[in-house]
Amino acid sequence: MINGEWYLLYVSSGHEEQARRNLEQRIKYMDVGDKIFDVVIPTAKEIEIKAGKRRTISKKAFPGYIMVNMKLDEHSWDIVRNTPGVAGFVSAGTKPVPLPTQEANAILQRMEEAPTDVKMTFEEGDSVRVTSGPFIDFIGKVEQVNLSKGKAIVLLSLFGRETPAEIDLLGVERI
Repeated sequence: MINGEWYLLYVSSGHEEQARRNLEQRIKYMDVGDKIFDVVIPTAKEIEIKAGKRRTISKKAFPGYIMVNMKLDEHSWDIVRNTPGVAGFVSAGTKPVPLPTQEANAILQRMEEAPTDVKMTFEEGDSVRVTSGPFIDFIGKVEQVNLSKGKAIVLLSLFGRETPAEIDLLGVERI
């Protein structure tokens, strides 16, 4: 941390990036880099499985909020709250209250960690098509999803009866 405290700001949901850019431009043009140190959009990494491909995406942890690390005085407070896109500071009273250090550090740490959440386009009970392996092009129903193994148990119609088959999550797509 750079001699400042972390504060949480309200911004328009979906416009976090724009508010961050506006604030960074004001910091640069008003030459207050010695009072306002960092502007962060809290995110969490997620693994998304879509169309048989696994990719890591960043998802906003708190939509409608950004964090700013700053030394609070009248001048820096005025610059931040009058930035286009910033609705105000999150606080109980009239004066901004900083985030507790442990809480701010936990949010920043979570942004750095490897993704743990897996987001899939299907869930238990959905009809799916098998896209790879010996059962390619078979259609079945997802009975169970095991994220730790990266597999799903799909009920496939084999020889006139439903048979459970364990299939890799990448080898299944929702219909």
